[in-house]
Amino acid sequence: MLDRINPPTRARRKPDLRGWEDQDLAAAWLGHATVLLRVGGMTILTDPVLSNRVGVGLGLITGGPKRLIAPALTVRELPRIDLILISHAHFDHLDRPTLARLPKRIPVVTANNTRDLISDLGFRKVTELAWGESVKLPGGLRVSAHPVAHWGARTFYDKHRGFNAYVIEAGGRRVLYGGDSAYHEGFKALGKVDLAVIGIGAYDPWVASHATPEQAWEMAGHCGADFLLPMHHSTFRLSHEPPHEPMERMLAVAGAEADRVVVREVGGQWAR
Repeated sequence: MLDRINPPTRARRKPDLRGWEDQDLAAAWLGHATVLLRVGGMTILTDPVLSNRVGVGLGLITGGPKRLIAPALTVRELPRIDLILISHAHFDHLDRPTLARLPKRIPVVTANNTRDLISDLGFRKVTELAWGESVKLPGGLRVSAHPVAHWGARTFYDKHRGFNAYVIEAGGRRVLYGGDSAYHEGFKALGKVDLAVIGIGAYDPWVASHATPEQAWEMAGHCGADFLLPMHHSTFRLSHEPPHEPMERMLAVAGAEADRVVVREVGGQWAR
């Protein structure tokens, strides 16, 4: 495809996955909302988007935003994945070209009324979750879906589609994957989590759909997160703020607690 011409800048960091499966709680940010998580002995890949562009397929090209920074890992470099987690159907979160390249044995958990965008790619087990629903998976992994302040339509006409945040639980560990969301106070009902993965970009002028860094910090506090991994910034130009601004504002609002903000650039990783 022509999308491969003039590729994005290579990420300055590359996750070192030696010993990954020995970790109980770990994360590596591959770019945008794509996070590799290790939770209680299980490996989860969130909103996998490893394409150079996202958007509508137009034959040999994709009509949509181009990546600023390449994914920190390729499909071939990924470890064995136990679960693919998809928050909603927007093109920068549900990327069919990436999903088509992932092993079809991997179970997928996705939002309500989005199965049709995934099942035809060959995945053997696709589970939709509406708000308040949960599923238990092999290995003691439990995933529950929770409300966010966003919307789920992939086009102008499919407003029936769901949009979720998820709490991932395994081995006594709890991780919040916040998906896309404007500021809301719903995370107060989740109970304490070890790690919150929350978006901090695309707020100018879309603050009605995406939290600012300051709001994301407050939302992480709502669920008592010990650590915050900021995502959904620096990877695609989806709004007017400069790519470097979200992380600068995040560290400023964290202040003396900035050590709780983990993985600050694409390719960074963290373990606890």
